[in-house]
Amino acid sequence: MHRLLLVEDDATLRTALRDALRGEGLDVTTAADGHEARAALRGERFDLAVLDVMLPGPSGLELLRELRQRDAALPVLLLTARGSEGDKVLGLELGADDYVTKPFSLRELLARVKAMLRRRTTTATAAEQQFSIGAARVDLAAFTIVRGRTTHTLSPKEAGMLRLLRQRQGGAVARADFLREVWGGDQFVGDRTIDTHVLNLRQKLEDDARQPRHLLTVHGVGYRLDDDARP
Repeated sequence: MHRLLLVEDDATLRTALRDALRGEGLDVTTAADGHEARAALRGERFDLAVLDVMLPGPSGLELLRELRQRDAALPVLLLTARGSEGDKVLGLELGADDYVTKPFSLRELLARVKAMLRRRTTTATAAEQQFSIGAARVDLAAFTIVRGRTTHTLSPKEAGMLRLLRQRQGGAVARADFLREVWGGDQFVGDRTIDTHVLNLRQKLEDDARQPRHLLTVHGVGYRLDDDARP
């Protein structure tokens, strides 16, 4: 389920938009002013933010400027007042992805939100297929890992494990999760199978599989994929 932050100071409009967006299957968090929005953006992760430009406290444009300093990828839809051409231009220059002008039709706003989420999903899917882990370049679609001049082939199960680790990067993935998500709950597969596949992955990913830096053991739980930005 996509998570969306809706920032609007008009309580009636905020409630109507929240209910409509939730009716489309979105997980919506609301904020009534710039301070609440700032706290939400710093403390939670969202797939899209809808920001009213005119807010009590920090304005939508101030929030957008702050956001873009630390997150260039989060899609942002601005709600602007009719005739505020300068806000629209400045918003786009600051990194907004789109805007709608008040008063707007609910149908138009929902259509724009859906389009932005589709684009984000497409981009995210591509990023999940090809990514770097340390010095290794992973291509899940091609079932390969390239490290230095060596190309290693991934088995379908190894690729499935890496995909799950990537989706939860930084957090532990339990052995039971691998069994359920990658092996489909096969009752004849146990923890030793998971551990053996991890050993094989480390041989392909790590410079030294005996001292892994990226595919780490979380004792008593399972495994974790560490920050791929590290050298």
